[in-house]
Formats: sequence, structure tokens, C-alpha cells
Amino acid sequence: MSAITAASATDTATDTRSPLPVLGRDVLVPLVTGGQVTYAALDYAASAPALQRVWDDVAAYAPYYGSVHRGAGYLSQLSTDLFENSRKDVAAFLGCRPDDQVVFTRSTTDSLNLLAAVLPRGTRVFVFETEHHASLLPWQQREGVEVGFLSAPRSPREAVETLDRALAAWRAEGPAEGGAAGPALVCVTGASNVTGELWPVRELTEVAHAHGARIVLDAAQLAPHHPVDIAASDIDWVAFSGHKLYAPFGAGVLAGRADWLREARPYLAGGGASRKVAVRARDGVGGVDVEWHTTEARHEAGSPNVIGAYAIASACKALTEAGFEGLVARERELIAKVREGLAEVPEVRVLSLFGDDAPRVGVISFVVEGWNSSHFAAALSAEYGIGVRDGLFCAHPLVRTLLGGEPGDQGECGAPEAAPGERSLNAIRVSFGAGTPDEHVERFIGAVKELVRDGAKWSYRTEDGRCVPDRG
Repeated sequence: MSAITAASATDTATDTRSPLPVLGRDVLVPLVTGGQVTYAALDYAASAPALQRVWDDVAAYAPYYGSVHRGAGYLSQLSTDLFENSRKDVAAFLGCRPDDQVVFTRSTTDSLNLLAAVLPRGTRVFVFETEHHASLLPWQQREGVEVGFLSAPRSPREAVETLDRALAAWRAEGPAEGGAAGPALVCVTGASNVTGELWPVRELTEVAHAHGARIVLDAAQLAPHHPVDIAASDIDWVAFSGHKLYAPFGAGVLAGRADWLREARPYLAGGGASRKVAVRARDGVGGVDVEWHTTEARHEAGSPNVIGAYAIASACKALTEAGFEGLVARERELIAKVREGLAEVPEVRVLSLFGDDAPRVGVISFVVEGWNSSHFAAALSAEYGIGVRDGLFCAHPLVRTLLGGEPGDQGECGAPEAAPGERSLNAIRVSFGAGTPDEHVERFIGAVKELVRDGAKWSYRTEDGRCVPDRG
């Protein structure tokens, strides 16, 4: 691939209106048909570009980077303060309760695996089959935990009713023989990473608590677009990732109730998680006595990712200061523009679980009649400089439901096996947010219409499971 260069001020699009500037908004990429164009990043649901504010904050801190906790040096103490203040900033962003814990992890996936690891034995987990794999899979890895998968609802009301019935049936089972009934946990997304549709989190929380269950919110797609308030909504835990919140450097968050976190074995055993360690015997068989921390440190063993945590905190403050009311209003304009543009193309079918009128964030998936989705996405990139996503979006059961496919149909996360023109069970996803200029959305709509009308200008082939331009 040829080198990517920064565009000059005269090369950038004239309309770059966006509330929060992001990196990459002036990057030029080559077109297979010749020339270069400013890159249109429309894959926010996978990883959003970094906010300029975040990058500037991290760059300003970088010369002062030092080890976190226990260091006597000035830079170590400064870095420790930065790390712990980042925890406070994230807690404020999420509206945490005074006794909640904010644990820094690697990602949403890591956060939910952490929660799965601390579940008490005998917990019953309830999860809709429409969840992202990060919410769908971790619970089965925990010994002594049962998982109940709930069928895909076709409306928010049906989702609430489905959960109510499932929890009522669980309670009706009564206590296990010889013991008390175990706890229950509900895991639900705040906004679908496939359709962008908002889920009825408040109503689901009320139902869960009415039946004595707890609830964890996968806010990976919700937090970058809408405010999340743990205390106001009475959610037990929230998980999200920095890289979807305009903050790179590989960090995530699990925030919420402290009791299960304090009572469980550490997620990772090692330095930082332990307060006191003593070996009971030497030169033979023995053991180690360990006193573990009861704070967030219990599940943050090893040297913490201070830059990742600080990046998340910076993004949280930037979004708060920008004001979600204005961000949401503008995003609704972009959503309407994309949906109206796609509606003008009869060959395009937008995927939806709850229907056209359902509120949503800037995530829209669709298929195009006569096109393999991987082929279409490759053409958008190679011929128009537009980056979207294709595949099953790590939500295989949901996409198969929406496309009417069977479990054995071809298609996998971003790497469909079928060649261009052949049927494969995959879709195209366009996603955007606070850093998206109007021009990117307008170029995308124009490109979709042109591709459907005129076809691709270039030929494509499959290489390593991906559809790529055929360069001879």
C-alpha cells in the first residue's frame, strides 16, 4: 500500500463541520482509479478515531510518564495521581454511586470476562441471543454458572416481556436441592452494534431488580453517543471500551457494585493486586499466604495502563464539556440523512430489529441486492476512500436472524468466504459520531447510489478471505 500523507489546508473538504475534531480528518488515501481523496472514516462502531483533545492531553503528559503506585520518584507520584484522578473522572462521567468501583481493563470484552470471573457459584445469567459476542460468550467459561439465552425480540416491549417471563420462571424453580436459590445476572446492550437501535435499559433494569436479579450494561456502543448514568438508572455494572469512545491505547472500564468484586478471587494474580505475601515453607512443599486488596487494585494486577486510563478520562471530559444534548441532536441529523439517502435506492435493505421508528445511535447496517457485501465495502474503500465494515460484526446470531440465514450459512466476522457476486451471509455497516464531517456522510450516500447504478469501476478478487482490488 502506498504511503498515507496529510492533506494540505486547501486539499481538505470544505465542509468539515463536527463538534469534536478528531485525528485523521485531513488524511489522504490513494484510490485504485487514480489520485487521492480525504479519507472518510465511517467505521466508528469498530474503533472511533481519537479526539484531538485526547491526543493533545496524552502528548502533554508523555514526558512525565512514570510507574504507577509505590514509586517514590516525582514522575511516579505524578503518574499515580493522574491514574487515580482518571478513575474519578470516569466515575463522574458514568454517574457512579459513592461506593461503586471503577476497574480499568483492556476493553469491553475484558470487562465482561472480569465480571464473569467474579460471579458467585450458582449464578444464572440471562442474555439475549442478539448480543455482541463480548456479551454473549464470557459466561459459559465460568464453572458453576448457568446461562439462559433469550430469543431475539422484535420490539422493546417484547424484550422487556421476554426477560420478565424468563426471570419469573427462574424464580418459580425455587431453591436448588439442599441450598438457597443462587443469584441471577442479566446482561444487555445499550445500543446494538449491528442496527444501532437503543434497548430499553431502564425498563429491563426495573424488571431485573423486581425479580431479585442484577444487571450489567454493555455500553460499548452507547457511551460514545448518549449519557450513561449508573445511579439514575440503578444499573449494577457498566462496561465499555476506550477505543470506541475516541480514546486509543487499549483500555476499558468495568464500573459498578463493589461486593462481588471484593469477594471474588483476583481476576489476575500478581503484584498490585496483593497487599501482603508470605511463603509458609521453603525448600519443600508449602504454600503462600496472600492478603488481597479490596479496592479496584484487586483486579488490576501488574503495571497499569496509565496512558490508556488517562485517554479514557480525557475523552469523558471532552464529551461532557461538549454536551450530549448537542451531540445527540446533530447525530440524529446525520442518521436521518443516511437513512433517507439509502431509502432512495430500492436495492438497499436496511437491517432492523425493532422497526424503522426505533431510536438509534449512528450505526446502520444494510445489504444491497445483487452485491456481495464484502465486494461492496471493498469498492467503497478502493474507489471512493470510504471506510465501512462488512461481515457479521461479531454478532453472528443477530445478523443471521436479520438476514434470515441458517447457522451453517457462509459468512464470518469481516471475512466472508464467498467470492464477489456470490451469496454470502454478511452485511455492510456504516457508523459515525461526534467527529464525522457532513461531507463524509454525503460522499457515502453518493457512492452507494453510484455503485448500485453503474457498478464498480474496478475488478476485485478474494485474497486471504478478503475482497480486494485485482491489481493484475
